Amino acid sequence: MIRINGIKLPIRHTKEDMIKSIGKALRISTSYIKDYNIIKQSIDARKAEVKYTYTVDVIFEESYKEKEITIVKHSRNSNVSIADLSRYDIKPNGTSLIAHRPVVVGTGPAGLFCALLLAKHGYEPLVIERGEEVDKRVKTVEGFWAGQDLNPESNVQFGEGGAGTFSDGKLNTNIRDNSHRYGFVLESFVAHGAPSEILYLNKPHIGTDLLRDVVKNIRNEIIALGGEVRFGAKLTDLIIEDNTLKAIEINGNEQIPCNVLIPALGHSARDTFDMFLSRGLTLLPKPFAIGLRVEHPQEMINHAQYGKDRIYLPPADYKLTHQSIHGRGVYSFCMCPGGYVVNASSEPGHLAVNGMSNHARDGVNANSAIVVTVRPEDFGGDGPLSGIEFQRKIEKRAYEIGQGKVPIQLFGDLLRDKESVTIGNITPNIKGGYKLANLKDCLPKPILDDIIEGIQVFDRKIEGFGNEEIILSGVESRTSSPVRILRDEALESNIKGIYPCGEGAGYAGGITSAAIDGIRVYEAIARKYKPI
Repeated sequence: MIRINGIKLPIRHTKEDMIKSIGKALRISTSYIKDYNIIKQSIDARKAEVKYTYTVDVIFEESYKEKEITIVKHSRNSNVSIADLSRYDIKPNGTSLIAHRPVVVGTGPAGLFCALLLAKHGYEPLVIERGEEVDKRVKTVEGFWAGQDLNPESNVQFGEGGAGTFSDGKLNTNIRDNSHRYGFVLESFVAHGAPSEILYLNKPHIGTDLLRDVVKNIRNEIIALGGEVRFGAKLTDLIIEDNTLKAIEINGNEQIPCNVLIPALGHSARDTFDMFLSRGLTLLPKPFAIGLRVEHPQEMINHAQYGKDRIYLPPADYKLTHQSIHGRGVYSFCMCPGGYVVNASSEPGHLAVNGMSNHARDGVNANSAIVVTVRPEDFGGDGPLSGIEFQRKIEKRAYEIGQGKVPIQLFGDLLRDKESVTIGNITPNIKGGYKLANLKDCLPKPILDDIIEGIQVFDRKIEGFGNEEIILSGVESRTSSPVRILRDEALESNIKGIYPCGEGAGYAGGITSAAIDGIRVYEAIARKYKPI
């Protein structure tokens, strides 16, 4: 099959327009072209006329299928090549016997994909999750947003699907896909209920509303393939002999023999990190980023990004970066078109926010975090968990100034160092209660100064970005894990039998990269052990 990159077409184009462009690129008559498959679709808004850019695979009439190599040479076009149709397919080849079924801790994307492949290949994994299954979890979280007490074991951070269940469900990644793991992740999501468009959109997303069913369907397949999934099952201890894992403890009262453990923790499993450190795992502090959420009218972002073509296009996003005068990186993070700011707390007396969108992205506001990079030397403490204590400190202040609600402030009031007393023309779109406050009181001054500088710079890139009536909310402190659990080239920790995995372990940042790391850990186990 022939693949063509870089086909540009007007926003309002037809299938016939695409066929003509294919014929032109290949220098052949369109009568030989039967159809095409879209491999990638992106929006190019760099010029006045916004266009779609495509990569397509061409399907020929039967009489032309044997001439593909000749067509590629005849086209004299560097964007034309024979398509690589390889797919992910790595089967077990390990020779060691596994004494007990492997245990996967966590049902975020890393845990789910590791467990799915282990189950597919006969390892009969046990998956344990401290939170609730997704339907119960949604009710618990919605109850919290409505004013009920926080459940520290099942919330926006903990429960089936991980933190990504209450997010925009972005699936783009910068990871090179030479092993076709990324393609496998997308295909698996589609097979379990995600829209097929994620296979070709340049910036695919599922949306929180659809992602909930997808993770539930993956769980059901793991069970159908011989695995077991237990909710309300919190890893509370490790039983180690001679630097080798022998068993695990669940909920403080149940021991399970285990010699292969995959901790696919989220970035907020602070009590588990503490337990790991006490049991001798090597943990290191890791840079991450902190900041505030910003809300703009989605229509303003659409107009700035697409102009007159916005009525024909999906809600616009953005990705903004800046190097502050202090040398720190300032950037937009987890941008949610047509989304919500959500109270994403997981510890009583502490408050953090995140962003979330439904698949349609049809909310009135766009939001993203504007965050600043922080390094271990900024944490104000020593030891592997100093980043966690740094997070806790600013989350405690956010809780206090918001009196348990999400603290918000107009940008103009932040500039003047005064507490907001009323909102302007932008109404906050927040899941959970909010309170007008002065956000200066919950972030270190150098970080706040860099955020202000970044927003003012971004205003020169997107008109209106620094409007004084935009809404800021705090704090965005869970951008990535502040900890890395050290592992070797075989992806095993310093304690034999433990394979740290995913975002919480410090090896991923987002749904897709976490899922891919889960696949890599499956491969490490499959290289060493025979299936059960």
